[in-house]
Amino acid sequence: MADLAQVTEHIRGAVGDNSGLGKTVKIDLGDVGKIFIDGASVPNTVTNDDKPADATVSISWDDFMALSAGQLDPMMAFMQGKLKIAGDMMIAQKLAPLLKR
Repeated sequence: MADLAQVTEHIRGAVGDNSGLGKTVKIDLGDVGKIFIDGASVPNTVTNDDKPADATVSISWDDFMALSAGQLDPMMAFMQGKLKIAGDMMIAQKLAPLLKR
């Protein structure tokens, strides 16, 4: 099973230097930690810093792993309350394809 460092590195590779997000996104994985994607600066950066973001996606580690593996539909997760979004929902929607790369 992957850990936070491995997942952060995977997202870093998927985001690349210029993801086209144009804003910042924080993935809050509860007690496991955070993943902060700065898509506003070029090159984009991905860290485990807990910084303010344009959108914050809150999800449990297990649900995040299922989402990343394609075993959990993002819309169903949102409707079931497993995935919560605070802030700019459009930016969060742009994030989904990056997680599946």
